[in-house]
Amino acid sequence: MQGLLESLAEHILRASSGNPVTLAFILSSIAALLTTTGALLSIPVKPRERDSGGQTGSVIDVGLGFSSGVMIVASFTSLILPAMDLAGFARPAMGFLLGAFTIHAVNKLVPHEHLIKGYEGPRALAGKVRASWLVAAAILIHNLPEGMAIGSASVYSPERGVITGLAIAFQDIPEGLAVALPVALIKGSTLWGVVLGLLSGLSEVLLAVPTAALGSLIVWLLPYLLGFGAGAMVYVVSHEALPESHRTGREREATIGFFAGFMLMLYLDSTLG
Repeated sequence: MQGLLESLAEHILRASSGNPVTLAFILSSIAALLTTTGALLSIPVKPRERDSGGQTGSVIDVGLGFSSGVMIVASFTSLILPAMDLAGFARPAMGFLLGAFTIHAVNKLVPHEHLIKGYEGPRALAGKVRASWLVAAAILIHNLPEGMAIGSASVYSPERGVITGLAIAFQDIPEGLAVALPVALIKGSTLWGVVLGLLSGLSEVLLAVPTAALGSLIVWLLPYLLGFGAGAMVYVVSHEALPESHRTGREREATIGFFAGFMLMLYLDSTLG
């Protein structure tokens, strides 16, 4: 396994030619591909099995827990600690708080809906936007910090970018499945769930590449960008992913997923770091 990961990392680094923007594009594209792969896994699931109290709910809770574990470790080992190595405490801390506040503001301003938690956003728009689009918006909000994490880590160092990108890509498989199943439940269309899985993956590309470009062009911004990505991801985990995974009485499954994601990120750090 270690040899395979090292070989994969070497091929990715060679393909990027040391360019952080190219590296961010490659890694975020892999993440988008694996998100779509996860969404495709929803196709064999029969319609009657798509219920929040059965198989679907378990998959979603494990997927959210797994993503949370990866994002918590990545926030510290790939973003906060590197940012503090570059600039001490103040600038990363400012970026961290700004990232959390930005996602908080997006949550308040953009109408979206979680499968269990329900509607969030402006009260005036409640009931006026189709449920499938509200779920799609929630997915996009969740994925944007991941794209920023890939982009900023790629600028800090190619090796750190690969570790972060591969960890996020691996957790995007269960995340893609967790995206497709509830959308199919609401929309009644497996195809629509797969399409939204693809779009959620592409949203990471749309933020990873500009973040890498900005960090490369304006070097003094990098500690802020690293902190911003960390703050955004920690906010998503604390405010969205973990609470959502614990709302249906399947805390055990969600916790197992969390520890699996946590250990995966630590393994990648120890293997490729």
